[in-house]
Amino acid sequence: MLAKTVTGNFANVIHGLNANHLTDQVIQRSKRMILDTLGVGLLGTSTEVYHKVKQYSKIYSSDISSTIWGHLDFRLPPLYAAFVNGVAVHSMDFDDTWHPATHPSGAVLPAVIALSEAFPQKKKISGLDLLLAFNVGIEVQGRLLRFSNEARNIPKRFHPPTVVGTMGSAAACAKLLALDQAKCKNALAIAASYAGAPLANAATQTKPLHIGNAAKHGLEAACLASQDLQGNKQILDMESGMGAFYTDYSPQSLPTLQSYAWLLDQQDVAIKRFPAHLGTHWVADAASSARRKLVESSDHVLPLDKIEKVIVKVPEVKYVNRPNPNSEHEARHSFQFVACSALLDGSMSVQSFASENIHRPALRELLCKTQLEHPADNKPSFESLYCEVTVVLRDGNTISDRCDTFYGHWRKPLEKEDLEKKFQSNASEVLPPEATEGIIETVYNLEKVKDCSILSMFLSGQSARALSEKLRLL
Repeated sequence: MLAKTVTGNFANVIHGLNANHLTDQVIQRSKRMILDTLGVGLLGTSTEVYHKVKQYSKIYSSDISSTIWGHLDFRLPPLYAAFVNGVAVHSMDFDDTWHPATHPSGAVLPAVIALSEAFPQKKKISGLDLLLAFNVGIEVQGRLLRFSNEARNIPKRFHPPTVVGTMGSAAACAKLLALDQAKCKNALAIAASYAGAPLANAATQTKPLHIGNAAKHGLEAACLASQDLQGNKQILDMESGMGAFYTDYSPQSLPTLQSYAWLLDQQDVAIKRFPAHLGTHWVADAASSARRKLVESSDHVLPLDKIEKVIVKVPEVKYVNRPNPNSEHEARHSFQFVACSALLDGSMSVQSFASENIHRPALRELLCKTQLEHPADNKPSFESLYCEVTVVLRDGNTISDRCDTFYGHWRKPLEKEDLEKKFQSNASEVLPPEATEGIIETVYNLEKVKDCSILSMFLSGQSARALSEKLRLL
């Protein structure tokens, strides 16, 4: 029977999709996303904001508990495990980005991993179960974003993961819970009432909470729906439903299950090489290339005293226009900071955002010489924006370079070797080498894993015991 509403259609697809619908490319791309998200989440457990939310969450206790990534001796109820691990994923703005703009994985993966640990021991969740639920959550986000042309641009009013991420988490958890179509509708309706957070909190310690809350609230919505809590059964159809977030909201039905076409097949994600707003990655590549030209004629030393000014041509994105950042979070959301750091150092890294680098005199001097320009043809879209960096020297000469597609963008994806290096660098900050390698092997073979609890064992830092268990389960 055909669904008569878009909400009913979504519920039908969430309920009806199965592992046979997954294509090889969707599986491979989603495993890359999972590996990257786990790595940035593990690294994120070292951040100040993570420690604050972990300490807060200790007030909750439950007979059912889930793994807190990077911790052998600390577990939380699934809702708060999803929250804390979600905060870790976005704590450094190092997680993946999609088009239309959102951070898709961080809202979904912590929720489904936490939920997978809450099932009775006799009900094992396989790696394929986890992959399917994860991809349902990613798919729902992408479909909702495509109901609005406004969503295709870098956001101005609210942070997209707090809306579509919450809905995606709810859909993924509904799938893992095997909810029927009526309960899937309710899960979406409940999640919509948790959705939304203003973009004014970008570049603060509050922004990572957006991802943590999306994961937690989506899981909570699915759990409430499993108890038959009722919501508006046309939540995706109405202007006062999901339409409340977009002025040009125009919902459409999804492809039929008989020939389902996944958005991840059509549109890959961007995976970041350094932890900052995606728009700054064009800036980093353009500035690094300009630096190489500068130092070729200056004995391989940046001639800081000879620089008159630096012009950075980027789209107008107000919350990434920060001429004088004073914290790591502000620096991660500053076109100017990344341009100056890349000019000084030749590349960007995790250490670029350490306090001593943010406040070094040479960088502060260069920031004072830096100005942004917003050409009319440079639109605020991750699909089409570019960056041009021009260094004007005191003798009147200029050095310029332009980046149209940075390495890590979906048009120029990271090679497998570089993705693994990023993961290993991130995970090794908190896990022993055996656990780090165990996660890589488990993720790469996820569709063959009989019990995905092995992944949580590695994430907690278990190694010897988990390795022997893994051999039995694979």
